[in-house]
Amino acid sequence: MTMMRIRLELGRTDRFPNGNENHAYEFVAPLTPEGHIDEAAWRKERQNCIVQHLENGNIVESGRLSRVGRSWRFDYDQRTHADDEPFYKLDQHVMRPGLYVSILEHDGIQKPFKIVSVVPTGINPADRRP
Repeated sequence: MTMMRIRLELGRTDRFPNGNENHAYEFVAPLTPEGHIDEAAWRKERQNCIVQHLENGNIVESGRLSRVGRSWRFDYDQRTHADDEPFYKLDQHVMRPGLYVSILEHDGIQKPFKIVSVVPTGINPADRRP
């Protein structure tokens, strides 16, 4: 299993009818061969499942991919869930370029994000020695 770096860019909204590549997230997660988040691998590698929220190429927040119940979310402060940005049914989505996921952002609005890239990070947990 190789960890994958996934880039999401804001999809079409009323404010951005062509989307907005400058409003983005990049996160690291293990994927199954079918492209779903691999929960078992995530449990072993959760410390490496980082996220960066980007605006105009600048990092505005950093955190981790986390799971609360059945919900996947970006967690920026592990002491509280108040700052989390949940995905809409991420467990059912395939992480493939050209597809979309939805994230409930801090402003309380659920927005569509286009998956623009899914590439290996170069981190292969199986290569690590105990």
